[in-house]
Amino acid sequence: MRADRLFSIVLLLQSHRHLTSRDLAGRLEVSARTIHRDMEALSGAGIPVVAERGTGGGWSLLGEYRTNLTGLNEAEIQSLFVIKPSRLLADLNLEKAAEGAFLKLLAALPTVFRRGAEYARQRIYVDVTGWNRAEESVPLLHRLQEAIWQERRVRMSYARGECEAVERLADPLGLVAKGSVWYLVAAVDGEVRSYRVSRVERVEMLDEPCRRPPDFDLAAFWERSAAEYRAHLPSYRARVRVRQEIVARMPYAGRFARIERTGEVDANGWVEVWLRFDVEEMACEYALSFGTQLEVLEPAALREKVLAAARSVVDFYARSF
Repeated sequence: MRADRLFSIVLLLQSHRHLTSRDLAGRLEVSARTIHRDMEALSGAGIPVVAERGTGGGWSLLGEYRTNLTGLNEAEIQSLFVIKPSRLLADLNLEKAAEGAFLKLLAALPTVFRRGAEYARQRIYVDVTGWNRAEESVPLLHRLQEAIWQERRVRMSYARGECEAVERLADPLGLVAKGSVWYLVAAVDGEVRSYRVSRVERVEMLDEPCRRPPDFDLAAFWERSAAEYRAHLPSYRARVRVRQEIVARMPYAGRFARIERTGEVDANGWVEVWLRFDVEEMACEYALSFGTQLEVLEPAALREKVLAAARSVVDFYARSF
C-alpha cells in the first residue's frame, strides 16, 4: 500500500510540478505527517524531492526529473475500460475518439490484462439520463467548448427563466455535466458562476484571452457550488402515518418527496413516516394521491389543507351529476 502511495506522489508531482503537503494529504487521504515521512522515504530512495518553505511553498521534483515507472495494476486498467456515458461523449463530439482510444489502449496492453479490461467493459455500463427527463437541446455546446480549448473570452446571450435574455461578457472556465444536463462555468464581472447551456441563445468568441483565476479547480468549484445550492433549497417537513403495505411504494410516488425516517408498524398495521418536500403544495398533492391509505399528522396546517382539498374534490364531483 505504501509503495503505491509513494509512486502516486511522484506521478502527482510530475503532473502538477508543485503541491503542498496539505494538497497531497487530501488527494491521498492521509495526514500531512504521513506525507512528510513519505518524502523522507522518497529522498532516501534517490528521488530528488525538494521542499520550499514559506508562503507559496510546497513540494516539487528537482529540475526536469521524470520516472518511467508508469505500469498499471489490473484494477486500474479495469477502471479505464468501464463504459463512459456515450451521450455525454457524443455531446462533445468525442464518441469516436473515445472508441479509438479504447482500441489503441487495448492493443497496447499485455495479453494477461486484456481479458480483464474487456471483462469490465462488458459488465458495467453508466447511463446518466433519468427515466422522465426530457433531453435538452444544446446547439451551442461545441462553440463554448471551442472557446474553452482556445482560452478565449465570449459574449453570450443567456435566457434567465421566464425573463428576457441578458448579455454577458464571460471568461469560460469549463463544462460540467450534471446527469445529462450541461452547465458552463464562467467568470463574469470577476465572479465565477454556472450557466445552463440549453439557455445560451447566442455565443460570440472574442479575440481576447480568457482571464482564468489563479489556482482555479473546476471540480472543487462545482462540489462547493452544488453543496451551497442544496443547502439553500426550500424545505417543508411533514409527519404522516401510512398503511404498512404502501411504504415500499412511497419513494416512487412523488418525485419531490424524500423519506427521512420511518417508525415501527403498530398493532393496526400503520407506520409513521417523516417526509421532506420543497413546498407545502407538493406535500398536499402527495398526501391526496394516497387517499385513505395516508393520514397527515403534522403540521396541523397541512392536515387542514388536505382536508379542504378533499372536500373540494367531493363537491366538484357531486355537482357533476
